[in-house]
Amino acid sequence: MEFKHLRYENTDRADFYTVLRSRVNAYFKDNNVSRYANANMVIKTVFMISLYVVPFVMILTVFDSWFMIMLMWVLTGFGMSGIGLSIMHDANHNAYSRNPAVNRVLGKLLNVIGGSDTNWRIQHNVLHHTYTNVSGMDEDIDAGALLRFSPNQKHRKGHRYQFLYAWFLYSLMTIMWVFSKDYQQYARYRKNGLVKTQKANPKSIISVIIMSKLLYLGTMITLPLVFCSAPWWFTILGFVVMHLVCGLMLSLIFQPAHVVPSSAFPEPAASGNIEADWAVSQLLNTANFAPKSRLFSWYVGGLNYQVEHHLFPNICHVHYHKISHIVRDTAIEYNLPYYSYKTFLDALGGHAKFLYQMGKPDPAVQVAKK
Repeated sequence: MEFKHLRYENTDRADFYTVLRSRVNAYFKDNNVSRYANANMVIKTVFMISLYVVPFVMILTVFDSWFMIMLMWVLTGFGMSGIGLSIMHDANHNAYSRNPAVNRVLGKLLNVIGGSDTNWRIQHNVLHHTYTNVSGMDEDIDAGALLRFSPNQKHRKGHRYQFLYAWFLYSLMTIMWVFSKDYQQYARYRKNGLVKTQKANPKSIISVIIMSKLLYLGTMITLPLVFCSAPWWFTILGFVVMHLVCGLMLSLIFQPAHVVPSSAFPEPAASGNIEADWAVSQLLNTANFAPKSRLFSWYVGGLNYQVEHHLFPNICHVHYHKISHIVRDTAIEYNLPYYSYKTFLDALGGHAKFLYQMGKPDPAVQVAKK
């Protein structure tokens, strides 16, 4: 993917975000509430880290039963996804704490579960949040030849079956982080000048990636091979299952937020820019789901409130439920959409439907691609 500098032309209800931001700021000020983590967030942090660490320790020290060992690998996978959704996500948005050092430390939990916090910030903060659903800019919808997530992407014959096989590919997401994707991203981001956005020495970045991968694999594979009572192949299988669980969980939360029938998928105009206000484009390309499911929202880090997250990524997710009413009412006031699925299953259904639709050739799109 070649990085290009695009700008949003503030021609469409540009005052919406100014008004919305003032109202959200007033909520925190009037209620004397910090926009950062609260006590409940700290408790969740301890729980999610424990859900990752404790089952793994039990694999090494407690269980001899293959069934219980595999169950612990599955729980570790849920702990991985919990850390990704609920802790490192906020930290890498500088939304967890007012203290930058706390955000840096908790953001590096991504390295502890096999990823790269630097690459993630470029892909997620710089590209996805700025250019949501813009093909060639948002890597979240540029999944290569096997998947078509936008009507602006080339259609291939095999895409007709993507509504069936996409789910398996989703489950491979985090294991790809570990073994290939982070190296490919680093090379691409350095070539495109995106590494500079992190204000770090490129050599130190790749050194951290390599060292963190070695430490991760040494911990998560070598230790079980030495101390777990199960045979070596069962340990490798458990490691893979852990990643399949985590990859699928993360994908199922993020995909229904943007890759759905309601999304607009903007394309740059002849001027080379996007003819929309940035905040308006976020509303046109983002959807919430299961807003009344408090337990579900707790586990997924409030990311069922994707609209609020995209408009205010620097606010800790524990506040999304409260400010969602302000966002919804302001959007309605400005005659803007506020997409929200009633349940998580409804959102998954919308995503599956869109995968099916994108599996069909679109003559208008194909003519434009020629």
